Order: sequence, then C-alpha cells, then structure tokens
Amino acid sequence: MMLSSEPDNTVIRPERNRQGWKRGLRRVLNFMRTLMKNPLTAIGVSIIGLLLVVAFFAPWLATHDPLVQDLGNALQAPGSQHWFGTDEFGRDQYSRLIYGARTTLYIVALVSVTVGPIGLLLGVVAGYFGGKVDSILMRITDIFISFPSLVLALAFVAALGPGLEHVVIAITLTAWPPIARLARAETLSLRNADFVSAVKLQGASPLRILLRHIVPLCLPSVIIRITMNMAGIILTAAGLGFLGLGAQPPDPEWGAMISSGRRYMMECWWLVTIPGLAILLNSLAFNFLGDGLRDILDPRTE
Repeated sequence: MMLSSEPDNTVIRPERNRQGWKRGLRRVLNFMRTLMKNPLTAIGVSIIGLLLVVAFFAPWLATHDPLVQDLGNALQAPGSQHWFGTDEFGRDQYSRLIYGARTTLYIVALVSVTVGPIGLLLGVVAGYFGGKVDSILMRITDIFISFPSLVLALAFVAALGPGLEHVVIAITLTAWPPIARLARAETLSLRNADFVSAVKLQGASPLRILLRHIVPLCLPSVIIRITMNMAGIILTAAGLGFLGLGAQPPDPEWGAMISSGRRYMMECWWLVTIPGLAILLNSLAFNFLGDGLRDILDPRTE
C-alpha cells in the first residue's frame, strides 16, 4: 500500500477559515478602536448604538401601547405614570417616541441602501466613459441638484401620495445626485492611472475595470458621504412627517408628533421638545460618525 504525501485538505481548509475569521475580527476591532479615539465620534457611535437598541427592543422598553388612546389622561405632564407625558389623545409620549425610532431607522436604512448603489453606479459610469455618456448623466444630475431637496421630495410625495414607502422613494430620488458627482470626480482622477492602463493592456473589459479596480477605491468616499447624508435624511423625513406626508396616523413618527403637538406647545412643552431633541441628537450623532469615518478612510486628511 502506497502512502500519499499530500496534505489533507479537509484539515487545512477549516484552519484557514478560522485564521481568516480571526484576521477579520482583528481588523474590525482595530477599526473600532481607532474610530473611538475621537471623543465626538465616540459620542456619535454611542447615540446611534442606543438608537439601534431602542428600536430593536421597542416592545420591551415601551411602558404603554403607543396606539391606545385614553382621553381621560390627555395632555398629562411628565410623571411617574407617563415619563414623557401624554398627547392630546392620552397616548404615552415615551412609548410613541420609542416606536418612532423604528420608523426613523427604517427610512434611513432603506434610503442609504438604495441611494448608495444608484449614485455610485451613475457616477463611475459617467466618469469612466466620459463624452456623451458623461454629458447626459451629469445634465440629469444637475437638474435634480438645481432644486432644494426638501422641495423636490415634497413634489415626489405629492405625486406618489403619503406613506412611508413613498417617502423613501422621494428621499432616494433627491439624495443620489451628490453621491453621483462625488463618484464621478473620484473616477476622473483614477481612469488614467497607471494601474488602470496596465489592466487595459492585459485585456480587461470596462466592466471588470469598474467593478474590480475603480469602484472599491471610490467606496470610502461614498460611505463617508452617505453617513453624513443620514442627518439630512432624518431631517427631510421629519419635515415630510410634520406636513402629514410620512407615517400616517396613528403610527408614531417624530415629525408627525411635533406637528400634532404644536397646537399645545405653549402649555404642553413636552409634546414638541422631546421629539425635537430626539431628531437633533440623532442628526448630530450621524454627523459626528461621518466626521470620524472621514478622518480614518480619507487618506487626504492625513
């Protein structure tokens, strides 16, 4: 019987997988350690982490059903029974604020997931191919940028109708142009680089060059821009909710809570102040996180 001198791949492969997981975990920990060195970034990450926890555990953190009305306890001041008071229908403001975090994260997550690929794709295609392709795509981008984002979002929601899904579509349609212009600028600086010329000589197709070489180099700038745009997404969503075009009653949403409480704000300050503080703190948190990511991911800041 002949013995094989080849190594057993069934043993080596799990070991390599474990080493890969360890390296990946070590990189994530080092990245988070570097990110948390900035005090403002650490505050931003903590607030966003708290928002995620609150949204995920809303059914356990809420003290009341956010939709149940109790007209006998309407406009109650903050106290032991209702920590943040009640609204004009006697609904617990604390519980509605907790569930409103879910609505805000839902909008921010969907817009960020959709607007990034759209803006990145259009930007790198325009920057790489240039010519008529660049002119057409950038003229379309200029048309969208020429209108204020809130006004354009209002127009789209008015055409589509109120609702959270329509708010996501409207904000996405107004948020992709800055990302496309950023990706185009990055691509223009990369398309004539030596490594791009080298892979062209090797016979690489334009699609392979874009996906394997240019898009990965544009991703850090795009991620930074999306993170810093999240504050604007929160404000736009709250503005649309304030106008009654976002989440429809009785669903809790921070902008809609401010809108319904503004009629009583002189006597019942908590109806407007507490949701407004939630919008302010989370907007600042995403700005702080964006600044921290820019310091780490953007080599031009070194």
